Amino acid sequence: MQKATPPARGLWHHPPVLIRGGVGVGVVLFGVWVYCLLDVIMADEYRIRNLSKATWIMIVLFTFEVGAVAWLVAGRPQGPARSLPYKGNTGRPVPTYPEYDRPDRFAATNPDDDEAFLRQVRERAEAQRRAAKEQREARERAADEQEARRPDAGPADEDGRERT
Repeated sequence: MQKATPPARGLWHHPPVLIRGGVGVGVVLFGVWVYCLLDVIMADEYRIRNLSKATWIMIVLFTFEVGAVAWLVAGRPQGPARSLPYKGNTGRPVPTYPEYDRPDRFAATNPDDDEAFLRQVRERAEAQRRAAKEQREARERAADEQEARRPDAGPADEDGRERT
């Protein structure tokens, strides 16, 4: 007796379960890739780790799933964005404007530093007020001197005509 040979299947014949599973994995990988690409684009430049933002965009864009996994492991910022300029500051709440997030920005950590700063600001404002007052008085004196130098012939000149 001869063994029955299975019917010839084409090279591209796959069981339906594998096709559905492969499509499902492909959709998931595509979703992860899109998520990572958008995450790189929307991440703050100063919080991205290891490489520049443009480099990470190129890596994720051109290497697909490998780049997406690399972004998640090595480039994505860790933890939430800090609202304080540096870790040691636990004082009063600081507004979350970007200019307050600069690493070298000074923020007073105790009332003495703050008081000294305010005193310095008041002294500088007073010096500016004094300088402005002196300039105004100098302008007024110069105008008065110019007015005094002007020959005063009265309402009419020597010819008898009125000045205009």
